[in-house]
Amino acid sequence: MNLIGRLSILILIVFCSGCVAPNTTFEKIPPGIWRGSLLLDRKPVMKYGDDRDIEKNFDKDSELPFNFEVVYRDSFNFDIILHNGSERITVSDIKFGRDKQTAKDTVIINFPVYDTYIRAIYDDGVMEGDWVVNYKDNYSIPFKAVHGVKERFDFVSNESQNVDGKWACNFELGTPDQYPGVGIFQQKGDKVTGTFLTETGDYRYLDGMVYKNKLYLSAFDGSHAFLIQGKQLEDGSLTGVFRSGKHYTTNWEGRKDPNAVLKDAYSLTKAVDDRPLNFKFLDTDNKTFSFTDESLANKVKIVQIMGTWCPNCMDETLFLKEYFDKNPSNDVAWVTLGFERYKDTLRSLQALQRFKKEMNLNHKVLLAGYYDKKEASKSMPQLDKIMAYPTLLIVNKQNKIIKVHTGFSGPATAEYAGFKKEFAETISQLSKTN
Repeated sequence: MNLIGRLSILILIVFCSGCVAPNTTFEKIPPGIWRGSLLLDRKPVMKYGDDRDIEKNFDKDSELPFNFEVVYRDSFNFDIILHNGSERITVSDIKFGRDKQTAKDTVIINFPVYDTYIRAIYDDGVMEGDWVVNYKDNYSIPFKAVHGVKERFDFVSNESQNVDGKWACNFELGTPDQYPGVGIFQQKGDKVTGTFLTETGDYRYLDGMVYKNKLYLSAFDGSHAFLIQGKQLEDGSLTGVFRSGKHYTTNWEGRKDPNAVLKDAYSLTKAVDDRPLNFKFLDTDNKTFSFTDESLANKVKIVQIMGTWCPNCMDETLFLKEYFDKNPSNDVAWVTLGFERYKDTLRSLQALQRFKKEMNLNHKVLLAGYYDKKEASKSMPQLDKIMAYPTLLIVNKQNKIIKVHTGFSGPATAEYAGFKKEFAETISQLSKTN
């Protein structure tokens, strides 16, 4: 980096809010708060190696904003901490160096569990590049980030609406795929956090604000890329647009309802008969493993149906890991069945190997098939369907399915505590039976 570049960084440290003390030194990118954006509808202002300045104005209708911090572990190595509401996700798999082709400082931020990454040029307090999803063909979204900007949505609000509370919602209105949801929002001034519950899982930690009669929420965690916009009508209802990544857009509506609920998660997927569960799949060592293996004999089994690409599955995995760490038992076993987005067996096994390593798991993780729900259902004929990732099977010592839990409402929801309590009670009861 030249002398002018280093002086510019020092100036940013002195004057940008959210930055570290002026006497802090670093060799790469400036520490402190950043606002990142995924540009859903348009190309970046500049390409790799272009010397034009990046556009720093925020387009609230086509950009998905999120905040992150750069925190140095020492003078040379740093983490990036993603902010979504109260959630903090630390990302440590980061590379920084001079790109030979562009002659520009380049940062690569890897999300190894989700098999995605951000590659961006860094120059004078600005990053510009792309978020890339490896398991989707030719899928990337332009990315930019500006140092020292702490506001997620960059416009001044004199709030005139209040969305605090619970909302009965519907998504994909007027289509065969219409589905219900429950919006749960907490509002302080013009700031709003919360989530949507659906029958397939929650939308995790949403973060945003109200502006006049409009609601803006977003989330980015390395896998989810959500942008939610809503407008409050004269009758008090909300109507708007939900975007996931650059390809999925649908409409939604909601009405405030303190009693809004969804169907019981244990009622959505059912075992087709009373026969014992049985399957054979490859494990992460590329060896066939059977559900009738002696290591599982005479044990209660927790069978987790998931995908490494699914953040709700990560939430469930963390819950199960915590449970088994706190409640070690020779009478209860955990088996994970991965349905991956790669049709290639080798790449799918590699994704599961990364997942097992990154999550520090010791139980059996198996490759069950391709993630398409119709194909996945054929791999598990003991169930009437697989309608969501994750799906959790609770199986007794005789290998009979006792309960099926569809979806997962994680730590961003009030339902999480109740699920944890009910799960522990069920496992305790089954463990005591022969």
